[in-house]
Amino acid sequence: MKKLTVKLFGLVALVAAINLTSCSSDDPAPIVPTQEEVLTNLEAGIMRGTLKESYTLNASVVYNLTGQFIIDAGATLNIPAGTKILADNGGTDVYIAVLRDGTININGNASSPVIMSSADGNPGDWGGLTLCGNATTTAGVDAEAEVGGFQYGGTNDSDSSGVIRYLQIVGTGAQINSESQYNGVSFYAVGSGTLVDHVAVINGDDDGVEFFGGTVSVSNLYLENNSDDSIDWTEGWNGTVTNAFISHTIAGFSTVFEGDKDNGNPKFNNITAISTVGGTALQFKKQSGGTITNLHLTGYAIDLDMKDGGDLANVQIEGANADAALLSGETSKYAINTGKDASPIDANSAFSWVNTTINLENNILSGQVTGTMTLDASTPYLLTSSLIVQDGGKLVIPAGTKITAKDGGTDVYIAVLKGGEIDIQGEADNPVVIASINAKGGDWGGLTICGKASTTAGIDATAEVGGFIYGGTTDNDNSGSIKYLVLKGTGAQINSESQYNGLSLYAVGSQTIIENIAVINGSDDGVEFFGGTVSASNLYLENNDDDSIDWTEGWSGTVNNAYISHTVAGFSTVFEGDKDNGNPKFNNITAISSVGGTALQFKKQSGGTITNLHLTGYAVDLDMKDGGDLANVQIEGANPDATLLSGETTKYTLNSGKDASALDISGWAWKNASL
Repeated sequence: MKKLTVKLFGLVALVAAINLTSCSSDDPAPIVPTQEEVLTNLEAGIMRGTLKESYTLNASVVYNLTGQFIIDAGATLNIPAGTKILADNGGTDVYIAVLRDGTININGNASSPVIMSSADGNPGDWGGLTLCGNATTTAGVDAEAEVGGFQYGGTNDSDSSGVIRYLQIVGTGAQINSESQYNGVSFYAVGSGTLVDHVAVINGDDDGVEFFGGTVSVSNLYLENNSDDSIDWTEGWNGTVTNAFISHTIAGFSTVFEGDKDNGNPKFNNITAISTVGGTALQFKKQSGGTITNLHLTGYAIDLDMKDGGDLANVQIEGANADAALLSGETSKYAINTGKDASPIDANSAFSWVNTTINLENNILSGQVTGTMTLDASTPYLLTSSLIVQDGGKLVIPAGTKITAKDGGTDVYIAVLKGGEIDIQGEADNPVVIASINAKGGDWGGLTICGKASTTAGIDATAEVGGFIYGGTTDNDNSGSIKYLVLKGTGAQINSESQYNGLSLYAVGSQTIIENIAVINGSDDGVEFFGGTVSASNLYLENNDDDSIDWTEGWSGTVNNAYISHTVAGFSTVFEGDKDNGNPKFNNITAISSVGGTALQFKKQSGGTITNLHLTGYAVDLDMKDGGDLANVQIEGANPDATLLSGETTKYTLNSGKDASALDISGWAWKNASL
């Protein structure tokens, strides 16, 4: 966030001259300013004490909030457009509060918002803004707020505490005690007569906004990197939030929504929440709930948490009970199946007035690449749908780039079409990672590259994924370079016959560089070659549900150094070769299973040449599934030395040629990289 810039030299001297307390530990309690002193201080640009009458700030003055500034019952504070209030880094001693029957009128506009911030805008620098009203709350009449001990609550649901328009508030959330903190804006039993429109809360150390009962509604909220909940409510609040854009780019926050206690059924319309760091989106405690329409969630590990086992029917999404499935091993945490994919709010347009350096529109990857598109390794990216590199386009991904793939199934993938290029520039100590938050197989598609090399499927064949065109006559075609790439959670199901692979290579040519690739937790193959001449080296393939390395259509390249690990039962094979035999080469292959399974499978007339093979733990070493000739498979320069397993006609155990030294991957620390 851009720092609020002010010239403080004269102001600091004036504050020192007016300050009426000393620093001695033996001094009595600070002197409470009289009303005359409060007004004198305001004229000097200092906010401190209790305002007991009406006062209008001057937009040409930068006000210094040096302590508690309280707007008493019967008093009104008017803040014109463009006013800036600089809060001292005073923690819980620095805040603005509007008491019951007090009024605040913040009259910012899009070109001149009102700004309240500490100098650095760091979380917890100061308290925030608190409003207390006379509306109903399940806490009762004359309840006591957890901040300031202020009284709130009554019977007037149409009560008005004033107007808040175009307010940006930064660096709030000072800690009161182990259980309580200030929020950016706290609404205590605030009534529906209060107008709140266009409010931004950035870098708060607790909630962005919190509603404690009341009936107030809010529109056009921008909430960025608030450490606890972006929108929190309790005590039966029953207002409405219309248009909210919530972003999380710093890990460790609590939730997007947290509802607690009695269910006043608040309404939420047009809500966009985007995370580059996982986390929980919607959380409902006890019997709380709400009604949500036009919801867009991207990047959260948990969509919905009914924390105390509340009924899903308490949460209405698009007019129905939440359509959600429990996450594996969980009892209250869900993935929302439908109702979370509404069109997102365009924050650049809707909140152009907000002063922030974060621009998530630039973080989102989707659409077409027609020229050269170079990513920024310092930016956390979100792959929200398909990103397709067209003929003549080039996608450059620098070392250290991390891309979070939305768990959107077959709608989320990266594809490089014929004539396009990809340049993934990972390094051993700084790999590129593309993964879903939970890295669960089938969360997203994967990476697909289409080239112009030869394939037995012919020229301009159609791929099973995306319907992309591939194949030609240029065996030395170049689709780019992929170095040090980690892929997780790939393999979304297309139909009963087809799925995406971690890395799909369609007729990719020999000039393409592919080295140091990890594919982990894929729901289909790790790597599959559809014809072509491309080679690959240093492959790490862990727990891919179908085949670790699959090839077909006469692929004739080479794999050097591959380590394959199976610790989850039910996978298909280590190798699966199919159709025409292009005699691909495999050098230094290690495959280890703790759950049995099949190692090498060759369908139809397929085969290959293998040297330095190490197999451990597989029930079937070799399966010539369609009765192909063993001579199609050459191991250490000879036909396989193999014996049929008892009762089998195509499945063998290898007597020799499978006991080479295991590949040493102790130096492959890059494979452990994560988002």
